[in-house]
Amino acid sequence: MNKQSIASMKYDKKNTRRICLKFNLKNDADILEKLDEVSNMQGYIKELIRQDLRSKVVKK
Repeated sequence: MNKQSIASMKYDKKNTRRICLKFNLKNDADILEKLDEVSNMQGYIKELIRQDLRSKVVKK
């Protein structure tokens, strides 16, 4: 491994967390179809969660 790879692994270990999702091809076909349409799945999912969080704050 080169120095940059090692530095990247250290950064990731300290500053990131990976979450994997498993979708059923039949039951979640609508979700998978939508995710295939967006150019940035991670950004799309994050924005939906942030919208949900903002709507919860407003309702309190």
